Amino acid sequence: MNAQEMAKDIIPPFNLDKDSKRWEQVYKIINGPKPEIIPTPRESVWKKNKSTLWFHPAKEKKYKVPLFFVYSLLNKSYILDIGEGSSVIGGLTDLGYDVYLLDWGSPGYEDSNLSLDNYVLDYLEVAIKRAIRHSRANEISLVGYCLGGTISAILASITELPIKNLVLSTIPVDFSIGIVPAKWLEGLQNGRLNFDQFADVYGVIPPEIMYGMFRGLSPVYISPMVNLITRAYDEDYVEKWRRMDKWTKDSASFSGAAFKQLFNDLYKENKLIKGELMIGGKRVDLNNIKCPLFVLSTSRDTLVLEPQSLPVMELVSSEDKTYQVVEAGHVSLALTGIFAVFADKWLSSRSEEIQPVYS
Repeated sequence: MNAQEMAKDIIPPFNLDKDSKRWEQVYKIINGPKPEIIPTPRESVWKKNKSTLWFHPAKEKKYKVPLFFVYSLLNKSYILDIGEGSSVIGGLTDLGYDVYLLDWGSPGYEDSNLSLDNYVLDYLEVAIKRAIRHSRANEISLVGYCLGGTISAILASITELPIKNLVLSTIPVDFSIGIVPAKWLEGLQNGRLNFDQFADVYGVIPPEIMYGMFRGLSPVYISPMVNLITRAYDEDYVEKWRRMDKWTKDSASFSGAAFKQLFNDLYKENKLIKGELMIGGKRVDLNNIKCPLFVLSTSRDTLVLEPQSLPVMELVSSEDKTYQVVEAGHVSLALTGIFAVFADKWLSSRSEEIQPVYS
């Protein structure tokens, strides 16, 4: 078989009519109206400034210990509740858990001084207290995703709240490595690169700039377009793609004070892993975490690399701790809803199953 014959077997013949229709379909999908994201049934149980605490009741409550979800400050939390059939929150309420989700909201210019200290103590810790009172539970399981996992671990190390279990997914802990270009990290660490003036000029980093930063740093914003072109006639895939496309372009703003802390205390000084980070006057020592711990990483993550997450396993004091790597990407773990399956598998035996009462 010569090279020309081999090429025929590998490369499908060009079909002008079929490919024209494919591109017409892609054009319609990209330029059509954005999908409506219908959340899992919920009610607002607490508000502070731009933030809202949502309560999603279990369809049929099976467990006494409710779940409290914390997503990243950098993106909007509805990726965890992206629609029926794909929702992490919906999947867990179907499985019998009461679920609370903290929606940070997007800070306005008047919120430029909101720091990580504020978010950890004045928002997250207070919201968990509210969830515990609302649920009438004695304990709660804290579930953090991405930077929300970092923030959850920080709080868990300094709070007296009754955290029964801690679940951390795709969590950055070691900030000496990651998707930030090596020259950026080197510049931050030696003081040649400083984002303080940038943050001070804006006060609050606009969502357009946050979106542009992440689009430039990760192929997670590029590869979906390639997939859409090849699967434009797969209705199920297209529906998920439209939801993800809406979410990726719907970035949150970011307060200047927290932005400076993120780059100075974490990326530049790597204080969290060194045990030098101070929050509210308290030293953040991950060794103070003693509750059962489940850490989940993804094999195709282009935003938070596995080596950034793994060190947490040695830093905590938990005797009951599990580390798992799953075949997924940083976003697809949430977008497909599959995170609910892995979380339930670990949490179900640690959430006090309600025993049926027989008459």
